[in-house]
Amino acid sequence: MFTRLYLHIPFCRRKCPYCAFVSQESASADLDGYAETLLAEMGLAAQAFRAERPLASVYFGGGTPSLLDPSHIARILERASDLFGLGQGAEITLEANPGTVDQKRLAAFRSAGVNRLSLGVQSFADPMLAALGRIHSAAEAGEAFRAARTAGFDNIGIDLIHALPGQTLPLWRTELEQALALGPEHLSVYGLTVEEGTPFAARYTDDSPLLPDEDLAAAMFEEADDLLTAAGYEHYEIANYALPGRRSDHNSGYWRRDGYLGLGCGAHSFLRRGYGVRFGNPADLEAYAGAIAQGRLPHGETQSLTRQDALAEFMFLGLRMADGIEEETFRQEFGVGLEETFGREVSKLAALGLLETDGGRIRLTRRGMLLSNQVFARFLP
Repeated sequence: MFTRLYLHIPFCRRKCPYCAFVSQESASADLDGYAETLLAEMGLAAQAFRAERPLASVYFGGGTPSLLDPSHIARILERASDLFGLGQGAEITLEANPGTVDQKRLAAFRSAGVNRLSLGVQSFADPMLAALGRIHSAAEAGEAFRAARTAGFDNIGIDLIHALPGQTLPLWRTELEQALALGPEHLSVYGLTVEEGTPFAARYTDDSPLLPDEDLAAAMFEEADDLLTAAGYEHYEIANYALPGRRSDHNSGYWRRDGYLGLGCGAHSFLRRGYGVRFGNPADLEAYAGAIAQGRLPHGETQSLTRQDALAEFMFLGLRMADGIEEETFRQEFGVGLEETFGREVSKLAALGLLETDGGRIRLTRRGMLLSNQVFARFLP
């Protein structure tokens, strides 16, 4: 049913105005109680669902998971190992905000079992960090990265955002160069999305003169692609780059439709049963914790995917990866050929220069990556 575990930590020191993820500002008591609730939920989930085999990856996301005490991380991982098993060499990722860690704390996370760190730097320019409402400076981001190296982390990812208010192409290029100078194993490069219901949505409209226009945003995407690939990084997914052998295994599992169990307030799960089953936990912390206190899993409505749903997911998730979709894998999954199912759509998109075919495999072109949402829409039921 699943081979991966996601744990959502919905707390931050300060909520960023662009963020639409389930999170809230916290006190230490909240974190202690939440860790206990997570452990209780894990026990309930183990009674209801089984792992197909020992877990291939565990991911602490948020929010700001680095606010948790390292002892909590150690207990959660020990419990996960007891209940589900941890595969040899399993990837254990912790998202961390540079403003919440130092060398001692990072070393404790490493000792607790975390072997991959994802640093939410977002920008190496202080004016951009101020616009994003981040609690750290560019200098502190660099210090956090170097502290992680000293603490023993040899697999570190950096998150960056482009198309920010007031950001120029030369500034973006400088930020990329600063990231490269640190030598991370992984870089995630996202274009800013103004999400409904956030303070940013009230501040900026899609046509706001303060935001880079589509042409500039596209130029920033291409600039990242040129600089990072020239530096030896594989552009293995629309927004992700990695040194050889350092792709995010956990996130790659999402794009391959591996089953994953999500625990925590606002977490979502995808179990490989039939064509797939999706369900989520409530985003309200009180409702989430209350259900677990009563001894029941806090799941909302369960969606059992139809064959058409699964076909569409397989295409728009698989095409996110630079490796693309292999026709033989498609046939194994659905018992029918890719050409028979989506031949017309693939031909049209290839004629537009958005898809390319190569040896029984289809993938996005660079232009296709820029216009990926338009590509994906062609495969929706």
